[in-house]
Amino acid sequence: QLQLVESGGGLAQAGGSLRLSCSASSANLDNTDIAWFHQVPGKQREAIACIVGSINRPKLADSVLGRFTITRSNGRRMVWLQMDALKPEDTGTYFCAADDRAYGTNGPCASGLGAPVNKYKYWGEGTQVTVSS
Repeated sequence: QLQLVESGGGLAQAGGSLRLSCSASSANLDNTDIAWFHQVPGKQREAIACIVGSINRPKLADSVLGRFTITRSNGRRMVWLQMDALKPEDTGTYFCAADDRAYGTNGPCASGLGAPVNKYKYWGEGTQVTVSS
């Protein structure tokens, strides 16, 4: 059972930066797709960034392209979301999610950021980000 723990959320001003971390309990995430989801009250979670685990290929939503970066540690137990040029609409809860049920590039991230939330088996508790204008 893979466990995920997010950290790094907090309060930032518009234009500022935050770095979110996702720590995984498994020592090997080579075949694991990992994603960051953003959720605001009353709306569904939306994937904004993910990494295809088998080929370490990142994907970013248009809303964060050029502002956010998703990276994975060489040891593969950490995934970070670097958030720059923050906007008030970035406010919300950010969840780290992972899935290791598919082999190679057949996981949810390889399918695109529109993969439904149930395609990710493991979830963290979330971390709150608030961006003030």
